Amino acid sequence: MALDAKIPSGPIAEKWSKHKFEMKLVNPANKRKYNIIVVGTGLAGASAAASLGELGYNVKAFCFQDSPRRAHSIAAQGGINAAKNYANDGDSIHRLFYDTVKGGDYRAREANVHRLAEVSCNIIDQCVAQGVPFAREYGGLLDNRSFGGAQVSRTFYARGQTGQQLLLGAYSALMKETAKGTVKMFPRREMLDLVVIDDKARGIIVRNLITGELERHEADAVLLATGGYGNVFYLSTNAIGSNVTAAWRAHKKGAFFANPCYTQIHPTCIPVHGDYQSKLTLMSESLRNDGRVWVPKKKGDTRAPKDIPESEREYYLENRYPSFGNLVPRDIASRNAKSVCDDGLGVGSTQMAVYLDFADAIKRLGRDSIEEKYGNLFEMYERITGEDPYATPMMIYPAVHYTMGGLWVDYNLQSTIPGMFVLGEANFSDHGANRLGASALMQGLADGYFVIPYTLGNYLATNKLEKVTTEHPEFVAAEAAQKEKIEKLLSIKGTRTVDSFHRELGMVMWDKCGMARTEEGLKEALVRIPQIRDEFWKNVTVTGSEGEFNQVLERAGRVADFLEFAETMVTDALNRKESCGGHFREESQTEEGEAKRDDENFCHVNAWEYQGVGMTPILHKEALSFENVPLTQRSYK
Repeated sequence: MALDAKIPSGPIAEKWSKHKFEMKLVNPANKRKYNIIVVGTGLAGASAAASLGELGYNVKAFCFQDSPRRAHSIAAQGGINAAKNYANDGDSIHRLFYDTVKGGDYRAREANVHRLAEVSCNIIDQCVAQGVPFAREYGGLLDNRSFGGAQVSRTFYARGQTGQQLLLGAYSALMKETAKGTVKMFPRREMLDLVVIDDKARGIIVRNLITGELERHEADAVLLATGGYGNVFYLSTNAIGSNVTAAWRAHKKGAFFANPCYTQIHPTCIPVHGDYQSKLTLMSESLRNDGRVWVPKKKGDTRAPKDIPESEREYYLENRYPSFGNLVPRDIASRNAKSVCDDGLGVGSTQMAVYLDFADAIKRLGRDSIEEKYGNLFEMYERITGEDPYATPMMIYPAVHYTMGGLWVDYNLQSTIPGMFVLGEANFSDHGANRLGASALMQGLADGYFVIPYTLGNYLATNKLEKVTTEHPEFVAAEAAQKEKIEKLLSIKGTRTVDSFHRELGMVMWDKCGMARTEEGLKEALVRIPQIRDEFWKNVTVTGSEGEFNQVLERAGRVADFLEFAETMVTDALNRKESCGGHFREESQTEEGEAKRDDENFCHVNAWEYQGVGMTPILHKEALSFENVPLTQRSYK
């Protein structure tokens, strides 16, 4: 089956404007007749719910946190990209488009990426109007800094807490609409199933996490903005609650899952310190603006970094990639860190770390300047490690951070289930095989503020939607199925904890489907994952009961989904016999150890159709064409 992305015709710079004009509109008075469900209240979900409420729709917004302010978007640190060219250094919409397509290793849809670059400038204006306290230069203009994969300064930032400030802006817009009554908030609810009636998404089943009660909610359209699936690896920079459940349950109802093997390993994270950890901590990529990455030239050199002279240091990114230096894209920086550690040049007690050194920047700019830019990040590092990064280099190592794969959507952000739209990290659409730094916040807000208000209106205006209630047989059946699954989890009463299974799965995924993958390792994973899953359903222990606050039950449901999803993820990685971006197959690399694409056989999107637990999903392909950014082997040298 060839997938229709519904890309508008015409020159790429005119597609979005042309499409906006051609789409059907909903009369302002008629918007009040439609009920919209938004699942997830991070940047994508909060901005979408606020925008749709402002337009006059009746919106229900759901999150499993106690407040939208606790969405994982709050953890983003470094900044948000926009092609405003405030630095007057040659940036433009076309350059941001070009950098994003190239950074994604030519595995993203050109039309979506250009639209993202176009609306990026509007996002900054919107957020400034909301009061987001972006950093400013002495003259009062908004400041910019550089990020990986770009040779211009286009990243707007609020110290090292940009995600938090942007989320508070979206949250304030959301709370304005809740006060007006156009949005109704449902915190502490977890989506367990999508309800499909007459082949259209018409509602969801959620569990009230405080009371344990299952609830039915109907709507004319459902928007998923539920983030990524990085916690399939157990250890990641994601919040512990981040999960694949909403997307996976929708996938089982007919939404295709696209490119699940595309996961991003962030190069700038605090290294693993022991097997007691439940998550890892990101140190913003913005630190690579002023920090220099290096390792000792001599294997097993255990001297303190201050005792290692310049002549005995290997600044490997600066030496290998002179054009971009320490600001190469994340996939390249991550693989190089792994490579030097594998060669025995790693530092620290585990020798699985490299230095990120600010001594030169402090000498050049002064400590006060560095503290002004990165002070909260330096404080966080010291609290976690007990070391002062102003006095001694940080130690960093790559960790799972972001997922470029997600539910397949067309140009309108609609999944293969009519009436179900997917926003932000939960969809696959904009980043290809590798996301450039500071583009996650950009995509989430673009989808919520500037894309979905148009495309959702077009869907509602062009589809006849019969009135349904939560007493419809599909709602009854969906709730009964979830109740049965909950009862099954509680009845097993085995001897192993939920977390022990999650950790075991994570180790398999990291070892076999992590920074580097091989055909042999992926095949081994496809044997091991079903074994772990079978034991889970025979030997997991889930304490407590159904009708109460029960976080063990919450985790059990999410891990059960990871144990199913992981198999599809590995299947996708095994199918894609090329290296591209964050997907590095050791069998496909250049003589210099860089990712080697196979454009003849794999210049397409993999979109998988669910067939059942343990059954091989059906592969559908969306061909990718590159008319504006010609296919070339990436080079950052």
